[in-house]
Amino acid sequence: MLEAPLFSATGDKASGSCPLPADYFDGAVNEPVLHQAVKTYLGNQRQGTAATKSRAKVSGGGAKPWRQKGTGRARQGTIRAPHWRGGGIAFGPSPRDYRAGIPAKVRKLARRSALNARAREGAFFVVDGLAFEQPKTSALVTLLGKIGVGGRKTLILTDGINRHLYLSARNIPGVNVMPYHEAAAYDVLWAELVVVERAAMGDPGETSAGDQTVKRAKPKRAAPAKSAASTAKAKKAVKKAVKKTAKKAVKKTAKKAAPKTQTTKDDD
Repeated sequence: MLEAPLFSATGDKASGSCPLPADYFDGAVNEPVLHQAVKTYLGNQRQGTAATKSRAKVSGGGAKPWRQKGTGRARQGTIRAPHWRGGGIAFGPSPRDYRAGIPAKVRKLARRSALNARAREGAFFVVDGLAFEQPKTSALVTLLGKIGVGGRKTLILTDGINRHLYLSARNIPGVNVMPYHEAAAYDVLWAELVVVERAAMGDPGETSAGDQTVKRAKPKRAAPAKSAASTAKAKKAVKKAVKKTAKKAVKKTAKKAAPKTQTTKDDD
């Protein structure tokens, strides 16, 4: 079972350590999944607006510079070819979308692996509470200094949105604050140290069954009650249909049983 150093809300070191939830912090780190998640995250941050002009988009060059033969020089068709000064760019970048998708299970596994990696290397700290009555940067700097993470890239994960803490940390270089359930694998790997509010690790959205979100089953709707009049009407319609079918069957049987009479010349 992985454990992390435990600190009070004022930054004082507790006597014991905090055991991390065993169903989530199992110590497993999947590096290929981490690579895929980080590559997808960085690709999705790209704007994809880089563009150059090809020879089709450069103005000019409509006429042939000189005739094909007889000049002693190499043949040329346009002065806007890529090898000419002021010509178009060959194989240059064009606007494109770099966004890529990643399965939800893979994304959650990558986040889990990133948190396990920080916990295994001793860069994971737990704080009892991070309640700030008002934004105060100096108070947060003092707290981080007592914990021992001052001056390093630090990710602070809170139990829900903590506006005062966010405003206190936004002016500190290398410190990032976000809710625990919003942190991606890249955010965890970006930080050298991770500080987590103790209450945040009991996130109800995460379970031990493969890091899947629990979905409540929708209650089934009860069938509408039928009135006595509609029930009687339906029974009457069924009886009528059965009676009609029986009459048709009797007529068909009688018709088959009747002898066929043939007309001859003698009868005339």
